Amino acid sequence: MQSNIISTFANVFALLQAFVERLDGLTNDVQEMLVHQRRRKSTASGGGFRKRMATVDHLKRLCIDHYFQEEVDSAMDDAHLEELAHGGDLLDATLAFRLMREAGHHVSADEFLGRFTDANGDFSLAHSKDIRGLLNLQDISHMNIGAEASLYRAKEFSSRNLRSAINHMEPNLARYVRQSLDHPYHVSLMQYKARHHLSYLQTLPTRCIAMEELALADFQLNKLLHQMEMQEIKRWWMNLGLAQEIPAARDQVQKCYVWIMTAFQGASFSRYRIELTKTASFVYVMDDIFDLDSTQEERSCFTQAIKMWDFAAADSLPSCMRSCYSALYTVTNDIADMVEREHGVNPINHLKKAWAVLFDGLMTETKWLSVSHVPASEDYLRNGVITSGVPLMFLHLLFMLGHDAGKDAAGLIDHSPPVISCPAKIFRLWDDMGNAKEGLDGSYELYLKENPGLAAGEAEEHMRRMIAYEWEELNRECFFSERAFPAGFTQATLNAARMVSVMSSHDGEQRLPVLEDYLRMLLF
Repeated sequence: MQSNIISTFANVFALLQAFVERLDGLTNDVQEMLVHQRRRKSTASGGGFRKRMATVDHLKRLCIDHYFQEEVDSAMDDAHLEELAHGGDLLDATLAFRLMREAGHHVSADEFLGRFTDANGDFSLAHSKDIRGLLNLQDISHMNIGAEASLYRAKEFSSRNLRSAINHMEPNLARYVRQSLDHPYHVSLMQYKARHHLSYLQTLPTRCIAMEELALADFQLNKLLHQMEMQEIKRWWMNLGLAQEIPAARDQVQKCYVWIMTAFQGASFSRYRIELTKTASFVYVMDDIFDLDSTQEERSCFTQAIKMWDFAAADSLPSCMRSCYSALYTVTNDIADMVEREHGVNPINHLKKAWAVLFDGLMTETKWLSVSHVPASEDYLRNGVITSGVPLMFLHLLFMLGHDAGKDAAGLIDHSPPVISCPAKIFRLWDDMGNAKEGLDGSYELYLKENPGLAAGEAEEHMRRMIAYEWEELNRECFFSERAFPAGFTQATLNAARMVSVMSSHDGEQRLPVLEDYLRMLLF
């Protein structure tokens, strides 16, 4: 048995080594192309810089731009970018706007798009047949930071004209446009979009084979890493034995892993993904114990034991709670030790406080139920942000990434900044709308009770407007927060928000077809 395991690991290691060597060769090929493009002396109007921007766009859409960060940063600082933005056509202007906003430049959508609209702010019909320009216009419309009227109009104009043109397009382009409308850029997971973008590039007459092969090799490497990580997590979960000891405990480690896997990519984050999945699993288990498998007195004792953070404090708890306590205690301390080894700071006091805050939030919900108290929808949502587990998970990630959160960690726990609270609210609002269909209370149902004359459709529209507002605030944080948090962290918060609708979009048979498509593409 042991020899088989050793043989398996040896084969996997050899495969990984081959992937890395191939990636090195392909990266060098693409790097040469980028250097050649940069050295060309043509102006933006001459086409050289436009081609360079198109290449950067492809690198980002294929999720391989991290291999060429220096070249990408250089392009974003080039004076030709401003020329392209203010002197090019709709395609040039919208591409420049998106790249500049993603890079953190303070750019005005109204200023960029003003020359494509009339005196009333409506887009000229002359642009209704520009398919590539419309696709880019649709892309940037989801990057709204609030009160950007031109982007509201851009979404409506581009959506309407793209949908009306689909039936007249050649099949490959029609498929790409339909996918872009169904899964808009910026609010969809980039790794998922990358596979569709690669498939489209492979149908074009002019291709960059080295870039396509690099994207495919990078994708295959990540898929192999994800499969290995998933197997390790499954072994951990089975050895833990909680699924057998606690019948109510949700055996959903794969679902937990998908959340973490899609939040941040790369081989260097492999151990972080595994450890965070363990933490996420406990959030689900604790939610089930509080909802289904304990008395109020047991829940109160469990919460006090968590706050004491001492094995002895769990002695009087039921067996299942003692098992959970032991496993949670071990995993959290292991994470704290890992952070200390890698970054020289032990965050255990902050992590255990974050768990205490989560337990207090769960206690609040069960107290409301036990006394039949109906909270205000705003109060429920505020507490629901905590019980979602999102703030707790992101605090763990901040420390893992080496962010110096020690001096303000207490503030992050008690008052989550928008970069954390926005994806948490987006998750809770989507989840509450889904639970309402199953007859469970949540902020959606409470809002309906507060507004008895409101139709269900109107209440849902209100919730969707709230979600849109949270997206706009999250965009402001990610684009213009002066990089208060590590880039990998803000990317993870964006990806978490992007995955919410995927995890919540049930069909008539209570299946998740979009999630199934994601999993087929990214994991299996």
